[in-house]
Amino acid sequence: MRRLSAESVWYVYEALASFGSRQAFTVTAVYFVTEVGMSPLELVLVGTMMELAIFVFEVPTGIVADVYSRRLSIIVGTAVMGVAFLLVAATQLAGVVLLAYAVWGLGYTFTSGAMDAWLADEVGNERLPRVYLRGAQVGRLAGLAGIGTSVGVALVDLRLAIALAGVLGLVEAAFYVLAMPETGFRPLPREERGSFAQMAHTGRAGARLVRARPALLAILGIATFAGMWSEGFDRLWEARFLEIGLPTLGGLDPIVWFGVFAAGTTLLAIAVAQPLGKRIEIAGQRTMVRILFWMDAALLVTAACFALAGAFWIAVVGYFATRLLRDVASPIFDTWLNRSIEDSRVRATVLSITNQADAVGQWTGGPAIGVVGNVFSIRAALMSGALCMAPALALYRRAIRDDGVEPAAAVAPEVV
Repeated sequence: MRRLSAESVWYVYEALASFGSRQAFTVTAVYFVTEVGMSPLELVLVGTMMELAIFVFEVPTGIVADVYSRRLSIIVGTAVMGVAFLLVAATQLAGVVLLAYAVWGLGYTFTSGAMDAWLADEVGNERLPRVYLRGAQVGRLAGLAGIGTSVGVALVDLRLAIALAGVLGLVEAAFYVLAMPETGFRPLPREERGSFAQMAHTGRAGARLVRARPALLAILGIATFAGMWSEGFDRLWEARFLEIGLPTLGGLDPIVWFGVFAAGTTLLAIAVAQPLGKRIEIAGQRTMVRILFWMDAALLVTAACFALAGAFWIAVVGYFATRLLRDVASPIFDTWLNRSIEDSRVRATVLSITNQADAVGQWTGGPAIGVVGNVFSIRAALMSGALCMAPALALYRRAIRDDGVEPAAAVAPEVV
């Protein structure tokens, strides 16, 4: 099979990854609550195990991607995530589910920094905004198909819906083996690859770059607080709707409601992201940061409304608005982050450090939010999570004051 262009592979990646994640995650929480019988704390611990694995392995695997091959790192990580979904589908034991999510977190670390670093090297920083935004749209469309198949299969068997996502992960890894190019990356000479000293040097160089750039430090802080909020929201929103009560939808299984929620948020993102994306493609750093500030401020309000809602339809509005803001902001944040990294040789490492900050937020804030859910209520847990977003707004304000860049560090630290 002839290797495809990097841009084409990115769009296929967005399609397959979005389809697969929707195939699994549309129904996993329902499976955990109804068949595994998990409590609010256990639901959050699922994410905590995943994020602990990300925290431990994120930077080492990012260094591997910078030293050896980003393409190889992506292939390995995608396959491992597929195996993890197969393990989740094979058990109804909470302990095994937690282990499987730790395995998924390990696989994710191989892809998280490497995928964005690979794309930036292959297409260049100038084309990144357009490729990110178009890719996000492709992903949303593919995600709609994944939602449909997930609900359809889950009506027959919840575990089968998750297992199919695992199979798709293995297929995706095979596609990268055959079609993914790697022309923009220059690995270390073979004689230096096995040097732990060189790998440690790459890690230190990435850390120095982060410390030298105020914008990157702000991004790390924002990622940490966003992680604190997202962990509770991602693990408890289905349980919140089950707590409120789902109206009868034409006599259909309640699982259909979760398909409706997922499809509705995706359609809203498609409708809003396209016109916004055309403006973002030519936006400067300061404009991007201003947009992100107002989106996160609005997200705090909508997440609080969802947490406190006493009526089903108010909860629906709060949930849809929260997911829409988060979905639209993601490619803007990714573009801001990549534009803040001028040295390609440590790009994957710096991106991994950022993902590690998000993981720290999730595994430190998540269990505390889960305890609040067990002791008080899911409503209280979601509200405490929403308040975690408040400090991020101050960091955005500081970045706006600095024009979204790092005037105190115009030159990156030397990396050799």
